[in-house]
Amino acid sequence: MTGRRRIRSTFLPRHHRPVRALALAVGALTAGASLVTGCGVVPGTTGGSGDDPIKVMTWAPSDTEATNKPGMPAFAEAYARWINARGGLNGRKLTVLTCNDKNNGVGAAKCARRAVKEHVVAVVGSYSQYADSFFPPLEGAGIPYIGGYGVTNAEFTSPLSYPINGGQPTLLAGLGKELARDCGNVTLVRPDTIAGDELPVLLDSGLTTGGHRAAADVRAADDASEYSAQSTKALAGSGAAAGSGTAKGKEGCVVPALGDRTSTFMDSFRRARAEYPRVRTAMAMGSVDQTEIDASGGASGPYEGSYITGWYPVASDARWDGMKKVIKEEAFDDNRIDSADAGVQTTWIAYTVFRKAVESLGGGEVTADSVRGTLNDGLSVPTGGLTPTLRWPRDTWNATNHLASIGFPRMVNANVTLQVVRQGRLVAAHEGFTDVTQTLRHADID
Repeated sequence: MTGRRRIRSTFLPRHHRPVRALALAVGALTAGASLVTGCGVVPGTTGGSGDDPIKVMTWAPSDTEATNKPGMPAFAEAYARWINARGGLNGRKLTVLTCNDKNNGVGAAKCARRAVKEHVVAVVGSYSQYADSFFPPLEGAGIPYIGGYGVTNAEFTSPLSYPINGGQPTLLAGLGKELARDCGNVTLVRPDTIAGDELPVLLDSGLTTGGHRAAADVRAADDASEYSAQSTKALAGSGAAAGSGTAKGKEGCVVPALGDRTSTFMDSFRRARAEYPRVRTAMAMGSVDQTEIDASGGASGPYEGSYITGWYPVASDARWDGMKKVIKEEAFDDNRIDSADAGVQTTWIAYTVFRKAVESLGGGEVTADSVRGTLNDGLSVPTGGLTPTLRWPRDTWNATNHLASIGFPRMVNANVTLQVVRQGRLVAAHEGFTDVTQTLRHADID
């Protein structure tokens, strides 16, 4: 993979020995100016031992002009109501504080400082693009970060992080691996930002592993109101006759990776697409979900036939029945919570991990230290097949950790699923998971 730009790290962990590289910071964007952070709480008192409630926090951005994940804290509140109605955790109530990080560094730091001030025992099932703002306060207080969404490199390097998925690195590497087999020319449309600069390397790692040439790179503003110029450019590149090798004669593929602006791009793409019938789209989960597919026209919309990589099984899979039961019983009329949303799904799995950690302590004290300790001691957490059994060994730099050498020492799940939109519905493209560990190991990220 010569002649390619090398990944820059935008977060340098203070507690690790040097490695060949630090991984991407896909979501580490420039901080905005808003100073307002909205917070809520499921009622309960403070405390970490005895009969006091067990207090945690879940945060995510909402009401912003960019990425919004309101379903994550909303589901966390519903989960607290559900678990408390069944006697709590080891007989103790669960108190969930929520916080809106406003999608900027100031807000993320404010949420983290509140978590410290409130003496939470963990931050669970959260989303923030600003690890360099929220991790320092958490690390200073020893508060574990369980089940982040996976948008920053610090989630795969910080010793206080317990990720449940492989984040954007696995989604893009896995997508590239799949597209190498089925696509002709591939064009990536991504934000013209520092975070966006990291995306081509990851997509290309999968493409080149599959014997495909690297994708064309089209940059775009991440807050634009339309993307006609980028759509035309991407279609012209992907729709051109494939030249040689494995790509020859195959349909071109356009990969929009614009987060919440992906739907805006697809509006422009739909209008420009008529002249290029042999072009399909592909994207990573988080850019599109079933709700967006429905809103855009279902089977007649621009997503029909699109490949989408995710971390988990499709939403219709019976393995999500437990999560759906919580939503039905505690948040049936809350339209912020969508069982098909990857953020909500991540929060469910994160709370599954936290519940297992607390239960493993028996009647012992539940504190940030004890939760971190039981996870570090090799606690195995089954998730009902939604992920592999999760386990975070204390020594993440051991010789069997193949991802530590490229800057992902905390990544314990490099599996992805491939989904496809058929007749307007997201369905599994093939059964089971694809492990992209080896694909990531061959990525040019040093």
